[in-house]
Amino acid sequence: ITWGWGAGEPYFHLTGSLFSTGRANTFTINCSGFDQHGVDPTVFQSVFNKKDFRPVINFSIPTRINISFTLSAILEVDAQLQLLTSFLWLKLIWNHPFISWDPEECGDIKKLTITAENLWLPDIFIVESMDVDQTPDGLSAYVSNDGRVVYNKPMRVTSICNLDIFYFPFDQQNCTLTFSSLLYTEESMLLGMDKEVWEIMDDSRDLGRTQGEWELLGINKATPKMSVGTSLFDQIMFYVAIRRRPTLYVINLLVPSSFLVAIDALSFYLPAESENRAPFKMTLLLGYNVFLLNISNLLPATGTSLISVYFSLCLSLMVLSLLETIFITYLLHLATIQPPLMPRWLHSLLLHHTSPRTHCPTVPQKENTGLGLISTHLSGLKEPGKLGGQELGPKEAELNGSSGLTRAQLTDLWVQFGHMMDNLLFRIYLLFLATSVTTVLVLWNT
Repeated sequence: ITWGWGAGEPYFHLTGSLFSTGRANTFTINCSGFDQHGVDPTVFQSVFNKKDFRPVINFSIPTRINISFTLSAILEVDAQLQLLTSFLWLKLIWNHPFISWDPEECGDIKKLTITAENLWLPDIFIVESMDVDQTPDGLSAYVSNDGRVVYNKPMRVTSICNLDIFYFPFDQQNCTLTFSSLLYTEESMLLGMDKEVWEIMDDSRDLGRTQGEWELLGINKATPKMSVGTSLFDQIMFYVAIRRRPTLYVINLLVPSSFLVAIDALSFYLPAESENRAPFKMTLLLGYNVFLLNISNLLPATGTSLISVYFSLCLSLMVLSLLETIFITYLLHLATIQPPLMPRWLHSLLLHHTSPRTHCPTVPQKENTGLGLISTHLSGLKEPGKLGGQELGPKEAELNGSSGLTRAQLTDLWVQFGHMMDNLLFRIYLLFLATSVTTVLVLWNT
């Protein structure tokens, strides 16, 4: 567009290869009166009429679109559907060769806002998006005197993200946002960066409006090409790393579960022969199942997570503890009536893991009395023992593997076996709790 004065009135006409053949390829807008009477829409009407075409002087030259965005909020991460919902402010910058004016002749105006509907807009979209673009109507674009067009638009993006929830709630996710054109190949459109990645990252952190479940860790980029048949499209891929804030889940999931398991471990201090021990463990087990039902909505609906394995181990330990209590209670009750015969291997195990003088009953010997129970059972005595005033026959003594024991001594052996079982399971509980706490601390810090 060239302009001048004729008969005291301004005039302009189009020159250039796109509109008409002329002596120059200059497109200058007559902006007389911009600062006094506003902008005359007829000045830009020729540009508006060509909005359906890519604005270039030579169609063999691709249009370069510079992209930047600000990730202002992470709204939702759906682990079941593998979706990330975020809010972006997308910024697109390109050069419009048919728009230019001289600021010195236009009241020193260097930038105008033009309704985006009147301009050609690049069809930039996010490849991973699973939602229809809901850009509001009536947005405007900034147009500079040198033809630089800056278009900003808000976007609520629901995109596919391959989520790995194994370390839930200490998980970190790496999602991608790939910007590309739907129609223009790399011969017609090239994509570039308006800002460096670290600037995008800083702006996203500074302008972040939410302090919810997720926090932004970092943003990186790559520039792969997308091949569709024989066509090659330019694209920019951004890797968005986010991390879940685990405090909510630690307080509502891990801490109550650890308390219940710790109380169940402390129940081993109750006497094994106590009648209240089994009901107490059953109450804890019932309470733990109610706890798991209440927190089911906080756990990932799909996939295997470390916290689900933890809850399964807690439940298994509590069930095993209850079964062990029932077994020991039954065994001790049976020992008070008629002590069952003890296998030889079990008797040897008790001798190996208990102190013969303080824990295991012994039988007085005529010789080697200092060896206690070990001397008694390793000497292979064949004499029948006494069982509460009654003698054990040779056959029973052989099956029992503990020749020469009275009923009281045999009962004490079964009681000692119950204590050994309790001690073993109690140590497993302590090891499990220590491992769980250590794992939580390591995952939280890393």
